[in-house]
Amino acid sequence: MSFPETFKALSDPTRREILNILKSGALPAGEISEHFPMTGATVSHHLSILKDADLITDRKSGKFIYYELNLSVFEEVLNWFQGFLDKENVCDEK
Repeated sequence: MSFPETFKALSDPTRREILNILKSGALPAGEISEHFPMTGATVSHHLSILKDADLITDRKSGKFIYYELNLSVFEEVLNWFQGFLDKENVCDEK
């Protein structure tokens, strides 16, 4: 995982909304596109950026490609942030 790619992917509100949509489970690109007033190609571009950042994975099932969250990357980011909180707590104890 590359933190710069992850944070770049998370910086866009459309991509963050896609991640929110995928919290309920895997969906094909067409169903994800239905949530946005943009072309399917634009949504596909956003999905590609999320996939390149390893925030989502895809799997083919029949003629559809399903996208789902890759929670391991979210865990890595949370662990990284937790390191700051742990250091802050150490300073508070002194």
